[in-house]
Amino acid sequence: MAVISRGFGSRRRGSNPDLPPGQYLTTDFPVLSAGPTPEIDRAEWQFVIRDETGTRHEWSWDAMMALPVEDVHTDIHCVTRWSKLGTTWRGVALDTLFAEVETSYDYAMIHSYGGYTTNVPLADLLDGQAWIAFEFDGEPLVPEHGGPARLLLPHLYFWKSAKWVRGIVMHSDDDPGFWEQNGYHTYGDPWKEQRYGDS
Repeated sequence: MAVISRGFGSRRRGSNPDLPPGQYLTTDFPVLSAGPTPEIDRAEWQFVIRDETGTRHEWSWDAMMALPVEDVHTDIHCVTRWSKLGTTWRGVALDTLFAEVETSYDYAMIHSYGGYTTNVPLADLLDGQAWIAFEFDGEPLVPEHGGPARLLLPHLYFWKSAKWVRGIVMHSDDDPGFWEQNGYHTYGDPWKEQRYGDS
């Protein structure tokens, strides 16, 4: 069951060109989750990319923090119709992590602590489009928003930016993840209103 915070302020898209169709602007940061919020000790946290050979590329929290960090300023758009503009994050680019990975597969399944999954084409994780984010608005990312680390994939609806991220498994096909198996769009482009189904 999704958990949604109530009472956040919002206004309609109107003529705002920064809002995708069907979206509302909010200045708050609503909390939506498919299940309970896991509490993850940074000392136990690990991120793994597994390729088609079964090879595991692993980073502990300290190893991740030792990688080059980027500041990201971006808008985010939730499938439930809220958008938050001008958000500020810090994290490690997926380009940095995939520099160590050789794969011929075109698709990735993102895995989270707690069992959540979502599918993403590999091309959408590279070329400065995706990060493992661990700070929001200058503060460590709180568990309710996916801390200690979440995927940040701002050009797609925010369910693709998996909270509590723990790894990526490469796939040869675009197999559906949790919400995609339950009626959400396989890709999720907010500018095309790809909310449900694959039309």
